[in-house]
Amino acid sequence: MTKTITQEFSIDYQYQIYFTEALFARSNPMLSEIISRTDKRLPAKLGVVIDAGVNAHHPTLTQAVIDYCQHHSDTLSLCGSPLEVTGGEDSKNTFHYVEQVLELINEGKIDRHAFIVAIGGGAVLDMVGFAAAIGHRGIGIIRVPTTVLSQNDSGVGVKNSINYFGKKNFLGTFAPPVAVINDAQFLSTLDDRQWRSGISEAVKVALIKDLAFFEWIENNAAQLANRALEPMQYLIHRCAEMHTEHIGQGGDPFEKGSSRPLDFGHWAAHKLEQLSNFEVFHGEAVAIGICLDVVYSHLLGLIDVEATRRVLNCFNTLGFSLTHPILSGSESPHGLNPELTKGLDEFREHLGGQLTIMLLESLGKGVEYHEMDEKLIGAAVKYLEEYTIAEPA
Repeated sequence: MTKTITQEFSIDYQYQIYFTEALFARSNPMLSEIISRTDKRLPAKLGVVIDAGVNAHHPTLTQAVIDYCQHHSDTLSLCGSPLEVTGGEDSKNTFHYVEQVLELINEGKIDRHAFIVAIGGGAVLDMVGFAAAIGHRGIGIIRVPTTVLSQNDSGVGVKNSINYFGKKNFLGTFAPPVAVINDAQFLSTLDDRQWRSGISEAVKVALIKDLAFFEWIENNAAQLANRALEPMQYLIHRCAEMHTEHIGQGGDPFEKGSSRPLDFGHWAAHKLEQLSNFEVFHGEAVAIGICLDVVYSHLLGLIDVEATRRVLNCFNTLGFSLTHPILSGSESPHGLNPELTKGLDEFREHLGGQLTIMLLESLGKGVEYHEMDEKLIGAAVKYLEEYTIAEPA
């Protein structure tokens, strides 16, 4: 005789993405109020981790965090000094920094009624979020993204990860944050590459979901490239809004299926990052990956040459490189670096199940394909090379 017990439950989850300036000014109550609304055991313990690159550009930040917690000591209890960690992809390429965050959790006796505040770019937020998720099986994380890319995309979602076995995001968790706080003040010190890099994620979500938003980016591309803050703030807000709408309303927030629309252009981007030893920034690689898949969509007969040129011209105006020497291989029968197409297998493996690639059916509308032709990928690489020569930035 066999017996079966069925376990079924559901969990509602809600978190806010806040927009502010000068978050750690004593007069700004936002962080203190978020904590006081979230936890009744006050003052709440707080561990803080700061991206070293952010600290370098904001040398008073660490002291400002300390002063802020002292000023709001009725709600916040800072555990030790803020921990500084290496920024960029280096923070995800080794377990060392995860261990440092876990040591902060252990030594500060930070438990599941306490919080970790992560201040930095997307890579640091990924790494700290992963450490917080495995510490005591889950410590609440409050993200303070400091780059365009992390404010409009990676910092507002539910994923955390580090790289392992030479593969992008091989170790990770799905763990929603307690809150995300976008502070526009951090954008002012970004260099041009970091400023530009995150725009590619906005183009990505516009191309697959919202023609009007893509047209807005087209019309404002020159201003965005010239670091106009007002259009950048709109771009970040709209992109973050669309990203969270997809996660919350798309029916698959933890990616159990084979469809992953928000990774449009990413199969090649992730591999390009790895092959360049991460000298190519994520957003730069995403721009190239999108251009590759847009041209592939055109060569497949899905979109016409005018739509293709509009996308390439937009990226060109924004100041992106549209291709990279790593993509091509002179000894390959298709003129394609054979290492690049390994990204397709890794992309499928990372998600599991059937390979699912998002292409463009039209501007503003994506369509899923389950295979890609290497000959056509090679032709797309050549197309981009020839376009770049004909249309210099």
